Amino acid sequence: MNYIRKIKKHPFGGSYLAINLFGFIFTLRELDEVELNHELIHSAQQRELLYLPFFIWYCIEWLFLFFKYKNWNTAYYNIRFEREAYIHQEDLNYLKTRKHYRYN
Repeated sequence: MNYIRKIKKHPFGGSYLAINLFGFIFTLRELDEVELNHELIHSAQQRELLYLPFFIWYCIEWLFLFFKYKNWNTAYYNIRFEREAYIHQEDLNYLKTRKHYRYN
């Protein structure tokens, strides 16, 4: 089960709408179906990697991609977890058929 909490300020700064930390979704406003599905895909990714390894992998991959592309956003959009979430966020049935460990 996920917990969604509306917040007034980003915990880490930045311009993102929502952040998913250990299955807790923090958002500046109510999420539409597509935005929520994106975050729920992250919840599935985090659960299957037992949370902490997910964040370690996410950060290491982002750092590698940042040095490769020299651009924060390009690195972010190329993280395998983000690619999977963005590619499938509009498929509201994706989580019912999603295979484990199939990050794009």
